Amino acid sequence: MTSNVAPEAIVDESLGPARWDWTRVRRVLVVRLRSIGDAVLCTPALRALRRHLPEAHIDLLLEDGIAPLFEGHPDVDSLIAVRRGSFVSRMATAARLRRRRYDVAFNLHGGTTATLLTWLSGAGDRVGFARYQFAWLHNHAAPAASLLWGRDEIHSVEEQLALLGFAGVPVRDRPPTRLHVSRRAAVSIAARLRDRGVADDARLALVHPAAAFDTKRWHAAGFARVVERLGQRGLEVAAVVTAAETHVIDALRSESRASFHAFSDLSLPEVAALAARSRLFVGNDSGIAHIAAAAGAPVVVVFGSSNVSHWRPWSRAPSAVVRHEMPCQPCPGYTCSGPEPLGCLRNIPCERVIEAVERVLDEATARSDREGS
Repeated sequence: MTSNVAPEAIVDESLGPARWDWTRVRRVLVVRLRSIGDAVLCTPALRALRRHLPEAHIDLLLEDGIAPLFEGHPDVDSLIAVRRGSFVSRMATAARLRRRRYDVAFNLHGGTTATLLTWLSGAGDRVGFARYQFAWLHNHAAPAASLLWGRDEIHSVEEQLALLGFAGVPVRDRPPTRLHVSRRAAVSIAARLRDRGVADDARLALVHPAAAFDTKRWHAAGFARVVERLGQRGLEVAAVVTAAETHVIDALRSESRASFHAFSDLSLPEVAALAARSRLFVGNDSGIAHIAAAAGAPVVVVFGSSNVSHWRPWSRAPSAVVRHEMPCQPCPGYTCSGPEPLGCLRNIPCERVIEAVERVLDEATARSDREGS
């Protein structure tokens, strides 16, 4: 088990010279569209930017379904949400951005919509990677993150930090991800748990047995054994899925000999609040795993098709990744065309995941004891 994030003792340094006079910068736009995980993994970049510009106004542009997760975030002054797939929303958002008169805009996504909105913002300095489609709409084009960091394997967090480092922002300490848990979400989760008979001081574990694709979803029988072991360790288990994934909960119930509390209607802020209360998260490679890590929970993540080096959890809490190596990994993950259908997941035995659970729980407990003494 290794730490993903450099310790605080490392001196902050940028990855390149300042591209403009930072003392004149008053308003900054950060563009991070698409998935939950991508958005959570941009929070180290937000931290680095806030440290560099403590007095500046920093806006974050997100898709509307994800924006509530960032309400109250300490490194963001304003959230701007664009409706996914809506041309009308994009045009209205572009007009809103233009009115805010940004000095600098960082495009952390690089898709067509993100690039166009970065350009339409009218920011005097617009930063994106040279590999982006329509990269010419930026006036500062960064080389590959691997060149900026000087190594081949780059995490998503480091890739996003690289854009800031290229512009002269100190990023070498590679901050952890973090999310703000609102009081409203914390109160709501406490009430929901009390309704299930879970005391406020109960020791919780959060399980996420779902995933966007079959190539990322470990089998229900495996999660059932994990739920049983967590119960044996005296933890109350809460399992979360979306309303469209209740069949995953049904499969877990049919396999498990232990009881657990299932939630299929939590908001993203409530998921973050539940994770912040949990002694452990166990789940598939997903945005929920990144929420849990950013909320401070120790995590065990089961990986299938994804690139572990690029998508592993990013925090300073104890963590572990469990995977079965296949010659076809990593792959796009939408479907499996490997030599053994879903072999990367089916060949992960329950014992390996449970061993990781035990290690992370023990490490988290030992760390808590040391910090409390």
